[in-house]
Amino acid sequence: MRGPCGVLRPRGTAPQLDCPAMTSEAWDEASAAAETAHVRLRPLTSIQDADAILRVMIATWGNHQLLPREEILALAESGNIPWGAEAEGEMIGYVLGWAGIDPEDGLHVHSHMLAALPDRRHRGVGYALKLAQRAACLDQGINLIRWTFDPMVSRNAWFNLGKLGATADRFRRDFYGAMVDSLNAGERSDRLVVRWDLDRPPGPRARPAVVREEVAVPREYDALRASDPGAASATRERVADALEASFAAGNIVVAFDGPEATYCLASEPSE
Repeated sequence: MRGPCGVLRPRGTAPQLDCPAMTSEAWDEASAAAETAHVRLRPLTSIQDADAILRVMIATWGNHQLLPREEILALAESGNIPWGAEAEGEMIGYVLGWAGIDPEDGLHVHSHMLAALPDRRHRGVGYALKLAQRAACLDQGINLIRWTFDPMVSRNAWFNLGKLGATADRFRRDFYGAMVDSLNAGERSDRLVVRWDLDRPPGPRARPAVVREEVAVPREYDALRASDPGAASATRERVADALEASFAAGNIVVAFDGPEATYCLASEPSE
């Protein structure tokens, strides 16, 4: 594996690339995304970096079952280096994962966490971090990243399937069991499993000519949870049943219609 590389691109300046690997197109895309988000991307390898990750983690999920600091450092030491986004000298976001072996796909990276401080979300920080993770994987000869997300959260569905152009080829009902963090407490932990093929340029996929099934979700599931928990639970059950049935029929999630908050399922994705 190649050593860590940083993306140094302060606001209003040309990119400063501190290792040869970053001359690749993938790093150029990450650098451009970082400039748009007004952040500096860099690898996180020190004790201080691990503490900064924990601060963002707590701001995102609360003081719950935190990843131990020593585990974060062990990931970096073993080549699974987290990436961080800085603004004005403060760590405001990170992405973290590790290499794994899948029975079907072989070597890939499982991306376990992507987070930004609450006041810096929806400004392109997460997108820049994912592109840095993609470029780092390609440097290491890894062409696939997987992760999970709650199918009820439409904004995450659009980010993963729309903006990045990933697909979801597996569904796991109550994947993590009962969770206690501030975002997921009291909810069944249903998850779609994302497949992001890194050789394909990031970006939305065209809607396939033949969509075999559509599954709608609420545009604002959190609001539904707050106003009518019973309806929210019933909606989660409906979505889980529909996804399980469609996957069993040989379909995968190939796109997400943002305005309609609807998953499009087909036998294979478009390009």
